[in-house]
Amino acid sequence: MQEHSIHQLFEDACRDRADEVAYRYKRRGQWHALTWRQQYRACQQIAKSMIALGVQKGDKVNIISSTRLEWVQCDFAAMSIGAATVGIYPTLLQEDCAFIINHSECTLLFVENREQLDKILAVRTDLTALRHIVLYDSDAGKTSEVMSWETFLSKGHDRSEDDFRKQAEAVSRDDLAAIVYTSGTTGVPKGAMLTHENFLFTSWAVLECLKTEEKFETILFLPLAHAFARIIVFTCMRKGIALAFAESLEKVAESIRETRPHFFASVPRIYEKVYEKIIHGADEASALKRKLFHWALKIGYAVSELQQQNQPVPKKLARKHRLADKLVFKKIRTALGGRLQFAISGAAPLSPAIAEFFHACGILLLEGYGMTESTSFSHVNRIEHFKFGFVGPPGPEIEHRIDRDGEILVRGKIVMQGYFKNPAATEEAIDSDGWLHTGDVGEIDADNFLKITDRKKDIIITAGGKNIAPQRVERTLRASKYINQAVALGDKKKYLTALLTLDQPQVETWAIAHGIEFSNWHELTCMPEVEKLISAEVATCNQFLASFETIKRFAIIPEEFSITSGELTPTLKMKRKVIAENYRDLIESLYEDENPSK
Repeated sequence: MQEHSIHQLFEDACRDRADEVAYRYKRRGQWHALTWRQQYRACQQIAKSMIALGVQKGDKVNIISSTRLEWVQCDFAAMSIGAATVGIYPTLLQEDCAFIINHSECTLLFVENREQLDKILAVRTDLTALRHIVLYDSDAGKTSEVMSWETFLSKGHDRSEDDFRKQAEAVSRDDLAAIVYTSGTTGVPKGAMLTHENFLFTSWAVLECLKTEEKFETILFLPLAHAFARIIVFTCMRKGIALAFAESLEKVAESIRETRPHFFASVPRIYEKVYEKIIHGADEASALKRKLFHWALKIGYAVSELQQQNQPVPKKLARKHRLADKLVFKKIRTALGGRLQFAISGAAPLSPAIAEFFHACGILLLEGYGMTESTSFSHVNRIEHFKFGFVGPPGPEIEHRIDRDGEILVRGKIVMQGYFKNPAATEEAIDSDGWLHTGDVGEIDADNFLKITDRKKDIIITAGGKNIAPQRVERTLRASKYINQAVALGDKKKYLTALLTLDQPQVETWAIAHGIEFSNWHELTCMPEVEKLISAEVATCNQFLASFETIKRFAIIPEEFSITSGELTPTLKMKRKVIAENYRDLIESLYEDENPSK
């Protein structure tokens, strides 16, 4: 790891693997490949156009777009000439976009399509530092103050190699590479400043932890505005792993089948949805196929348990497992491309039950841990040594410890430079010894594996003085195939309650099977039969919780908590204070007599 900048890492990759495939992307129904040589030329042309527009070292280049090839190319181009990339989630409202653009002092903004452009134009007069807007999609229409992608690229034609090289060689490891604004479950977003050193070290550390090969291919569908996705890009570049961009979030499953990745990274909700689809399919199958599925799953769990304990699999069980794999599990893996060696889960807690299910099917989910402020990585399970329910040991040259109040602290070259224009928040997050205070609570076991138990600020303290981790309760509730989202409540109360949203396909299928007539989803969620169903599901979930953790009352919310309603962050974390405020009256009704009947 001798590189002094991301550009040097990029240049080395392009020189050493010039004619190998770097990226795959889909346009008009066809997949296309881009070699490292072609990628370098494209990024250099973009960088020259940035120089022509006056972008200098230290300037901020913002991108508001879904995950696509041009996002990565603009990112590499900006960092190559010493500018810092600032990603903006395309799901953010226009006022949130305006805040980030202004706070980051953006001078050049790339916008994906007309929908995103309209948001920017609505607040254009408030964007004081912004000088140029470039539109990726040429068929989206533009105004006189918006530059097309083609026009932008033409700006750099008269810039020489020396112009580009001069700025590229002036970049060092300590220079700012990106500002990543934390989605934040409370308060105003903070911009975490990540350096070239942060990205170079983290991409190296990830590869030291995960066994990958240069022939591997992967797929990316996570938002590039999040540091998690950026680390995947840099890690693949360091190893020479070909990366495909999913056509869209709606077509992730299709893109996975077509590109056949050897591994991929995702947030837990994607794995939960795949699990739900598999279980739903099994439930809808014929009696014989359903019986076969559950027989195979029983065999898979038995083998999984032995593998977790590093115990040999008896010959008789191994024969049964080969048959179960041929008849059931292979079909599941084929739906995920058929070449999957492992998958990575991060950004939120993964239910151990989900991990165990996939392992029983022959798919290893490696849960990791990181936060924006630690360049989205500090811990990960290893292929050869993993524990479900844990996020693994720390990466190489990364330290961790548990503070006196249970908070997880990490230290190393993963730690951000600080929060942009916010020294007070920086001082609160990083102490004088360089330890990053994560805000998460956890435990470290005898094997140096870290287990996350909760967010420090989310801990519920009941009227009886019990400290409860709501995320554990919520994961238990979401294990029900009928429950989609769950928010546990009860701070300073005698007992816990929950707000629940339901899995619409599962509940509608159940209702039809039971002859329940309904005209729309909202009507169905209000029916007493559905409340009785969910009451039984909650009672089942309560069996896996301590008595003081059990849900005594609940309310069904017809509409899902969403980003647009302000109840979820762009990374799908619950904004508990927002939800509590939005449903204040409903929550208060759950505690009216403090003597629950449910």
